Amino acid sequence: MNSLNIGQKLRNLRKIKNLTQEELAERTDLSKGYISQIESGQSSPSMETFLHLLEVLGTSPEVFFKEKPKEKILYPKAEQAIYDEYDEGYILNWPINRSNEFEMEPLIITLRPHTNYKTFKPSESDTFIYCLEGVLTLNLGEEVYTAREGDALYFKAESNHQLSNTTQRYAKAMIVATASYL
Repeated sequence: MNSLNIGQKLRNLRKIKNLTQEELAERTDLSKGYISQIESGQSSPSMETFLHLLEVLGTSPEVFFKEKPKEKILYPKAEQAIYDEYDEGYILNWPINRSNEFEMEPLIITLRPHTNYKTFKPSESDTFIYCLEGVLTLNLGEEVYTAREGDALYFKAESNHQLSNTTQRYAKAMIVATASYL
């Protein structure tokens, strides 16, 4: 890692910590101009100064220099996991097959006519359901909601809840929920 990358990483870390160059300079007894030179790669701090900067920014050299793996952004259709639960009456399409590593879990569900998806117990999950086609029924505690194509449901999953298709046609929805839902 060259000094320009070190400066950029220091700048990014400072911004993440919501500090101005002036605030960082005050906390490290350095000048704002010197902080600017380090961040732009025009100057390299001594080892002692560098370690002090890391300490003030709340990190260690080990964490600072650890290279993060490149974040995956695109999840091609070929990598998606599809499970046809024929006997249960639904098809599950997991567009991101490693979603349990994230805070949200997306799912596309197709419900055959007169089918219920499993009943979920109360949780802290935020849940978003978008009806892509057909008609869906959400039983949320004692309440019943009907969503048609283009309708959205958004709720805290604080009650027992179940999604169903009570019609003669297939119904399809995208569900995005925080990890404890699905």
